[in-house]
Amino acid sequence: MSASTSTTVDFWFDPSCPWAWMTSRWVDEVAQHRDLSVTWHVMSLAVLNEDTDVSDDYRAFFPRALKYTRLVTAVAQLHGQKFVKPLYDALGTRIHPGGSKDPDAVIPAALDEVGLDRDLARYADSDEYDEQMRASHFDGINRVGQDVGTPVIAIEDVAFFGPVISPAPKGDEALTLWDGVVAAASYPGFFELKRSRTADPQFD
Repeated sequence: MSASTSTTVDFWFDPSCPWAWMTSRWVDEVAQHRDLSVTWHVMSLAVLNEDTDVSDDYRAFFPRALKYTRLVTAVAQLHGQKFVKPLYDALGTRIHPGGSKDPDAVIPAALDEVGLDRDLARYADSDEYDEQMRASHFDGINRVGQDVGTPVIAIEDVAFFGPVISPAPKGDEALTLWDGVVAAASYPGFFELKRSRTADPQFD
């Protein structure tokens, strides 16, 4: 696919996932140099693992993560898709490079940043839009299978888990990786490429 051709991208994220955050920063970098049409969607690590045997420590993280997915879903439903990415950016900046584990601090500040009413914070503790949140989650996950995580990316109509990267590449490195991923996605018989992680998330 040439650099002059617009590319449709769908990106599923859990706001709490540091790996999704790294990948989203990479996509932002690429979008400065490639003609991308990116739509951002919520998925949920809590939903993904609700019937999975995970450690107690990891399961204890899910209620906090669920607050953010519920909030983003409610904002999308009430105020439109245009707020999903700005809210993700505002939440993620505080959660990941900012290192905050306190939703009661993160959420009001993020809503302020994107110009939304702080009263929307109540949806972080409400299941009112769980049906829509779960539908978004399964729209992404059903394209790639249950044995994956976040992020899920679809380039045109080909979806996959990842790429899982750290740190997020910039400049020519970002574009080289992107072009390689697009090339892999263009082959219908490509399914998996993986190695063990040797680095933690490295934020700017």
